Amino acid sequence: QVQFVESGGGLVQPGGSLRLSCVTSGSMFSIYAMAWYRQAPGKQRELVALIQRDGNTHFADSVRGRFTISREDAENTAYLQMNSLKPEDTATYYCNGLDFGYQHVTDYWGQGTQVTVSS
Repeated sequence: QVQFVESGGGLVQPGGSLRLSCVTSGSMFSIYAMAWYRQAPGKQRELVALIQRDGNTHFADSVRGRFTISREDAENTAYLQMNSLKPEDTATYYCNGLDFGYQHVTDYWGQGTQVTVSS
């Protein structure tokens, strides 16, 4: 029943920035760790960033230092601030929650939001 709706993607030039938003349905957002994933054409979905319930964050090596993940529990929203974007960041970005067993909260990944980095 939980749904995650991503937004904020778009077309940017290398070096540009985007802020992605993930709005979560329901009233249990604060119990989840939240994660951003991305999937490029022909590639496996990969974990980009994770924010735990206590605010601790983790990043993929490829984005560390450029991306920031945050959450606003009162708004049931997680964010991914992406700076210094590179063409290799081009992908569809998805969010999902992780429960106490670190399993995905939903099996439905939806449409995600597309990020294209190109000159």
